[in-house]
Amino acid sequence: RVSRREVSSHAGRMLSRLRSARVVANHGKKFVRHLSSEPGLKEVFASKIPIWQKEIKELKTLYGDKILGTCTVEQAYGGMRSVKSMVYETSLLDPVEGIRFRGLTIPECQVQLPKAPGGQEPLPEALLWLLLTGDVPSDAQVQGLIKDMNARAPVPEWIEKTVLNFPKDLHPMTQFSMAILACQKESNFAAAYAKGMKKNEYWDHTYEDMLTCIARLPRIAALIYRNVFKNGDILPAVHDKDMSANFTEMLGMKDPMFAELMRLYLCIHSDHEGGNVSAHTCHLVGSALSDTYLSLSASMNGLAGPLHGLANQEVLKFIKDFKEDMGSAPLTEEAVKAQCWKVLNSGRVIPGYGHAVLRKTDPRYTCQAEFAKKHIKDDEMVKLVQMICQVAPGVLTEHGKTKNPWPNVDAHSGVLLVHYGMTEEEFFTVMFGVGRALGVLPMLTISRALGFSLERPKSLTTSSIKKTMEIMYPHGHA
Repeated sequence: RVSRREVSSHAGRMLSRLRSARVVANHGKKFVRHLSSEPGLKEVFASKIPIWQKEIKELKTLYGDKILGTCTVEQAYGGMRSVKSMVYETSLLDPVEGIRFRGLTIPECQVQLPKAPGGQEPLPEALLWLLLTGDVPSDAQVQGLIKDMNARAPVPEWIEKTVLNFPKDLHPMTQFSMAILACQKESNFAAAYAKGMKKNEYWDHTYEDMLTCIARLPRIAALIYRNVFKNGDILPAVHDKDMSANFTEMLGMKDPMFAELMRLYLCIHSDHEGGNVSAHTCHLVGSALSDTYLSLSASMNGLAGPLHGLANQEVLKFIKDFKEDMGSAPLTEEAVKAQCWKVLNSGRVIPGYGHAVLRKTDPRYTCQAEFAKKHIKDDEMVKLVQMICQVAPGVLTEHGKTKNPWPNVDAHSGVLLVHYGMTEEEFFTVMFGVGRALGVLPMLTISRALGFSLERPKSLTTSSIKKTMEIMYPHGHA
């Protein structure tokens, strides 16, 4: 075990050493370190590394040969669901309770994490701090981080021109992934690796790429939105507020409540443990020492799939069609129930319900529903979503083909965005991607700091599985 005296002594030495530097070199650029009497994010993270390293070393020494879990033939063919074979520190998903960010539930984050002045939702920058360090930051620490990220946020002119030259009929997620990939030219890690660096320096350069990349994503996303959906009417870059306020202003959304919604939206879309496609992809690609930009671009390609992040776009289309098909029928439980059965009996599904892990209502859905109750009145689409939520679980349970009939995060997010004027559903997954970077990139930085290995699981063929089973169970498996 690590004593408090050891932790305090090491943290003190690390903080003293790091505070002496007032600038951070980043591939030929310098960013001012915004110092206060409290340690900054990089300093806190650096102080945690040896503690975590010692903990993992002791864990491997004591239990290195012990079994975490098993994998059945069904799981091997079924997407490896529930196979315990990956370490992912920033969040943990419980089938009943839902997601915990470094041990905190969403309601706990809403209470404990710093907020914008007058706001009720946590700042994404505060969540970033929590995910990277495991600590709840102070208001001053978050404000220092916001200043640091704003200093990094300006996107190089050649990248802006590249984005604006993409074909407007190219899907926004494809543009987003390509733009992130273009930013790889700016990678601090790639430049340092090419020159030669020690393994214990990997995390430092990855940290710099992480913050710079996250800081620039709102501008990149806003460029895509304005270029594709607003006839190329690009608004000036904004880098003087928190991430969400900057983002919504560059999108052209003036309602301050939309900025508040965006704070919640980015936070709840940030992380959902490590096994989902976008998180696992970033982790996998990053394990090859691919830099932040290469890893995140790959992650976004996974997020763009209809079975992952694109689902929020699909749900909104479904809700619109559902409402249109109901026609002038009154919005009652009976009418909605009849429409749900009509959908299922036609061989279609009700999107936004069910989850690979969760077996109860997704708390990410719940917090959005609560936001709507507090801030949105008399919106027919919002009312419809809430009515479907009341009816659909019973219908799906009676239908008998859904393991989890409860609503997930995608069931509600689209109608909230539409309420505030964000009607272009093809852009929704890009906003999801901005949020997801807040989770997967801190974990990538942690992986570098802890020296995680290249991911290389063993694969089998159907014939090899069959042969193994026939040897193990010559008379069949009773």
